[in-house]
Amino acid sequence: MAGTGFGGAIAPTPLVRSWRTAFLTLRDETLTNPPRNSTAQLLHNLIFSHSHTLLSAAPELSSHEVLSDIVFLMELVASTSSDEEDCVHIYTQASRLVHDICRQVKFDINGSSFGSVLGSFGKMLDRFLGKDATGDKLTGICRAAAIVSAVECLHAIRCIITLPNRRWLQSEDTILVKFLLHVIVSSQGVSFWMPRSVYKERPAVINMSFSTESSSSELQAVSFEMLGEAISRAGSSFPVDIWRSMFEVVRKTMDVMVLKTSVVEDNAMSRFYESFLRCLHLILTDAKCSVSEHVSVFVAVLRMFLNYGLSGRTPSTLLVGQTKNNLNYISPKVHRDQLNKSDHSVYRPPHLRKKDCSNVKPNRATYSQYISDSESSAINVTSSDSDFSDGDGSAKESARGQYSRVRVATIICMQDLCQADSKSFSMQWSLLLPTSDVLQPRMRDATLMTCLLFDPCLKARMASASTLAAMLDGPSSIFLQAAEYKESSKVGSFTALSSSLGQILLEIHKGILYLIQNEAHGKLLALLFKIIRLLILHTPYSRMPPNLLPTVITSLRTRIEEGFRSKSDRNNLLDPAVGCLTLALSSSPSSAQVKKLLHDEVSSGYLEKEKKSGVLSLLFEYASQGSCPSICLEALQALKAVSHNYPSIVTACWGQVSSTVYSFLSIVCPEVPSKQSNEHVGSTTAFNNEKILIAAIKVLDECLRAVSGFQGTEDLSDDKVVDVPFTSDCIRLKKVSSAPSYELECKEDDVVNSEERESGIEQWCEAMEKHMPLILCHSSAMARAVSVTCFAGMTSSVFISFTKEKQNFILSSLVHTAVHDNASSVRSAACRAIGVISCFPQVCQRGT
Repeated sequence: MAGTGFGGAIAPTPLVRSWRTAFLTLRDETLTNPPRNSTAQLLHNLIFSHSHTLLSAAPELSSHEVLSDIVFLMELVASTSSDEEDCVHIYTQASRLVHDICRQVKFDINGSSFGSVLGSFGKMLDRFLGKDATGDKLTGICRAAAIVSAVECLHAIRCIITLPNRRWLQSEDTILVKFLLHVIVSSQGVSFWMPRSVYKERPAVINMSFSTESSSSELQAVSFEMLGEAISRAGSSFPVDIWRSMFEVVRKTMDVMVLKTSVVEDNAMSRFYESFLRCLHLILTDAKCSVSEHVSVFVAVLRMFLNYGLSGRTPSTLLVGQTKNNLNYISPKVHRDQLNKSDHSVYRPPHLRKKDCSNVKPNRATYSQYISDSESSAINVTSSDSDFSDGDGSAKESARGQYSRVRVATIICMQDLCQADSKSFSMQWSLLLPTSDVLQPRMRDATLMTCLLFDPCLKARMASASTLAAMLDGPSSIFLQAAEYKESSKVGSFTALSSSLGQILLEIHKGILYLIQNEAHGKLLALLFKIIRLLILHTPYSRMPPNLLPTVITSLRTRIEEGFRSKSDRNNLLDPAVGCLTLALSSSPSSAQVKKLLHDEVSSGYLEKEKKSGVLSLLFEYASQGSCPSICLEALQALKAVSHNYPSIVTACWGQVSSTVYSFLSIVCPEVPSKQSNEHVGSTTAFNNEKILIAAIKVLDECLRAVSGFQGTEDLSDDKVVDVPFTSDCIRLKKVSSAPSYELECKEDDVVNSEERESGIEQWCEAMEKHMPLILCHSSAMARAVSVTCFAGMTSSVFISFTKEKQNFILSSLVHTAVHDNASSVRSAACRAIGVISCFPQVCQRGT
């Protein structure tokens, strides 16, 4: 057992005596005036020449004694003034020794000594990173040694302060963050992208666990990793001035990156980029100050990493086109597969791979040298610093995984920026989204859509989709209503914001619809459906190309008809897919091209022949499948939207609507309490059946309004208002939300013609005889309320065409319901319907 040296209870071991002798002698010699030997000689004779013995002794000593001695050693090195040759020796030996000792000893540092320890390390780092150590007068060898020593010190600090389950004080995190920010700023004064000449001059004395080539970026990487750890622990408690300081340091780091012509693609720099971007993600996620002044710079720098590791990997043969208006784009999936091609051979053990690599011909070109092997492998790739690692197959594969993680971190930071300041970020859309040729793999001018379409890493594509959804879902999406598509003018001419937004929306539509048609991954498809849903909600289709909305509807219908790969995907994706189709059909104002699309389907006889190759056929098919309530409800909502926006096709679809509603009325639906208890599992089916029935009755109501030419109760000019003095010249046409949209019909016909009104009478008669008797006496109060609302959509022309018997049936039923029904919602609906019908001149004249 190692001796403690306290109280003389146990004699110290020889290793402990060696340690204490070395450091006590060093302290005594440094206090001698005048000194008998130089500091460099003392350090060499007493410490560095016995480094192996000291390393063996450190675990046998108390952590407090070891920490006190290494702090003294660092302060001594920091105060040393030596020539260049001694500088190299002292820096490399001292930093190496401190680093190795800190890795072997578990320090229990308390709050009182935390600041002093960091202060000592700070002095040493200032010495390493100062002008004296890295100035122009020193050779590349000495400058590299100083940077390597700084990295070693930073690793040592990490070992000292990082203990499992250590309880951090807020003051300690604050001190650490200030220290790290100072280190980062100081290191930015050092050219950590050193010239190749420095590497060639590397002497044998610099014997580190990592190369000099990687040490410069390692310094920045470790600093940002530690900063990120501190933010994760206590970022929410940092004062505002700390947050401002962090943003200033990040901004300075990005300014340095902007000065470079391009990003560096190697293992060392990719680790720095990843550390920096992950730290930026933590800063943006929980920022306590405004980021608006930094958004433009951040976006400009982040955009440089969208194609990191993929630059120059787009062969010219990929651009295949026919004509300007009808391009034959190569499949993005094929493009990714071509990028993923690799000369996979028989498995080779790790210890033989380096020999294999040395035998490869230098002029052999393969895509695999830059990007990941496959989408699935890129997800779980882990980095490795060893050329002989067997974890992922080869160091080359590890580098590809590292590159993909940089791209993923970049896209996540863009999403953070969007969520932190949506307004400022929206001004950068033209840099991040394409305005033309979205399906062309232009990797040198990458956008978020480029990543979504062509990136071989699935995680990067998922992150791109999530970021795009955040951009479309944020408050800034409101300004999309100003979008207007115009044909592109001369190159270089000014483009208005509205035109730019119109081009962006069109290209996003193209890319997302292509992916919806061809993507097979379930989670990515779910994000794609979310994006197209947001696009439909925020795109002003009336100012976009006329065929855009029909293309959206046709693409969604085709994807739904083709189905999904697995049962789980079908359960999870069919509902949002039909929901997107519902939104597209609900888009207002109505589209003449969509109307033509629906009319072509009806006129082709698809409904009668039961061919499942049209939008309406698809909707009726899913509307009749009560086994999946959510999909059935979405299909019924879509049919209601079709009836509302395109009433002229309802007559041709009436037969299917009538039979569909009647099939749901035949289902016995018991009364469901308004507040359903989650404990009664058996009531879930009845509750779903009631929701489906209500949705079906609403479809019936909308169809009856459409075929009868209902325009709203407020527009009664044909009955009373025209004859009232002083008002005939002041009639204002009001758009009633409950009335079907007749804009397209009014462009062709002033009003619904007499033939359509006669057709509406036929549908009303069928509903009165077939549906209403079952609905009015239904056990569900909500179903009765919705059915009574149907009478509020009746027109006077339809009512007067009924026989006296049917008119009396309508009035008596409504009065009886308004007086005697148990549910207040039903009585309210009946009173509203009575109010509508009582305005008809025929009813007023009867005095009933």
